[in-house]
Amino acid sequence: MSPHYRDTLDYETGARMVVEFTVRRREVLDYAVILTVEHEGKSAIVRSYDGTHGVNEMHRHNRGGRKAAAESFHAGTLGEGMRAAIVEVRAHYQEMIDAWRAT
Repeated sequence: MSPHYRDTLDYETGARMVVEFTVRRREVLDYAVILTVEHEGKSAIVRSYDGTHGVNEMHRHNRGGRKAAAESFHAGTLGEGMRAAIVEVRAHYQEMIDAWRAT
């Protein structure tokens, strides 16, 4: 993956969004959008979205570090899926973290 960035969503809980992606010209070839939260002094993955298999997928993670099977997330291009994942994480990160904490 080439370009990447991190965005702190909530300083109090340590919620962050990490975005990594690969492009060719203007086409997104692969991406990962990862929601993390501080847990017991470490960064834990709560949810991840990616285009690794050429389709837009979402994975839930549990507090034990296990990643659930992929769920189809968005029917569009990888670029559209990446942008949709970013919007989804920004809008619903607290609910995602609450669900993760319940696992």
